[in-house]
Amino acid sequence: MQPFSNSLFADAEASYDEADYVIFGVPYDGTTSFKAGTRAAPNAIRAISYNFEPYMPMYDLELTDIPFIDLGDLYPDCDPEEVTGQVEETVSMILGDGKCPVMLGGEHSITIGAVRAAKPGWYVVCDAHLDFQDEYRGSRYNHDCVTARVEEMGLQGIIIIGGRSGSREEFQRARSHHLFTADQVHEEGIASIITRIKALIGEESLYLSIDADAIDSCLTPGLGTPDPFGMTPRDVRTVIRALAPQAVGFDYVEVLPDDQGQTAAVAAHMIREFIGCRAQSRGM
Repeated sequence: MQPFSNSLFADAEASYDEADYVIFGVPYDGTTSFKAGTRAAPNAIRAISYNFEPYMPMYDLELTDIPFIDLGDLYPDCDPEEVTGQVEETVSMILGDGKCPVMLGGEHSITIGAVRAAKPGWYVVCDAHLDFQDEYRGSRYNHDCVTARVEEMGLQGIIIIGGRSGSREEFQRARSHHLFTADQVHEEGIASIITRIKALIGEESLYLSIDADAIDSCLTPGLGTPDPFGMTPRDVRTVIRALAPQAVGFDYVEVLPDDQGQTAAVAAHMIREFIGCRAQSRGM
């Protein structure tokens, strides 16, 4: 039979039983506070994933040799707290089956459910925004409240990389955890920041969340809440390469595909990086 294309992530060819990694999308932007449209991101990321060769030279791996599946998209409810529950149930299923969840957003509020299910030792997030609002626009599950909800889970630690936007109170709260601002990343270098982070985490498990707006909006402009003077794509890739081996789950959120494809392309490449790096660390 001749090969046929589909709308799933490129090279996601394993069955669920065979898969070590399970991709799924959550096309939800119900609490968007500036520009709407991140609900279109999962399919935009999938579409551009076909641009890349399966071979990943950094890991000397063919993506096709790593068993992973793309389940497609959840059908999200309207209420963000309900969506949190849907994500939590899905991630619990994936982890319960001994697989690693890779979630495509959608807005950042979906991360709350994933972290609840994963129960990691540490939460590590690359994000321009601190997301420490207790409530925003009538909801405690707004995308501006993610880190506040994670804090309530009582993890060993929270690490924010690339932060540069938030209220005075949010910055005070973030500094009670571990905040590495975008200016720190620029001035000290991401390698130095990673050394400090690895010393903090040790051998503990972590959940890794990448908000697309951690990256400077002048480099990847397809963002719902664009913010300049941020990290570079290479900085974020370095974070992924350093932390993927210890990650129990991963997400890439807040891509708004209204540019020329730059932001979705970076997201697709980062997802490949996460899968490749983690697979290599496990002897693929």
